[in-house]
Amino acid sequence: MITRQGDCLQVSGRLTMETVSALFNTGLQPENGGDLVIDLAQVEAVDSAAVSLLLSWLRRAQSNQVAISFANVPDNLLSLARLYGVAGMLPLNQEPGISKIGD
Repeated sequence: MITRQGDCLQVSGRLTMETVSALFNTGLQPENGGDLVIDLAQVEAVDSAAVSLLLSWLRRAQSNQVAISFANVPDNLLSLARLYGVAGMLPLNQEPGISKIGD
């Protein structure tokens, strides 16, 4: 499930093969032309489909000239991204207390 608060999309629940297909077409346009933050703090479970979803959102944002970042990325999702060699491609929110790829 995704809820929107201004230019922040809060993703919750499971990001697995069974659930991500409905999220691929989620609109990523910021409401006032600014950056868009995708907050993953409430994600409960992930599999490889979650990595594909994040990369898809990144491609869509880039094609629409929207800057996005991912915040509060779960450790298991970071581990999968590292395993597939795409962790460095994900723009992460660098605010204190927020997960970073290099951690």
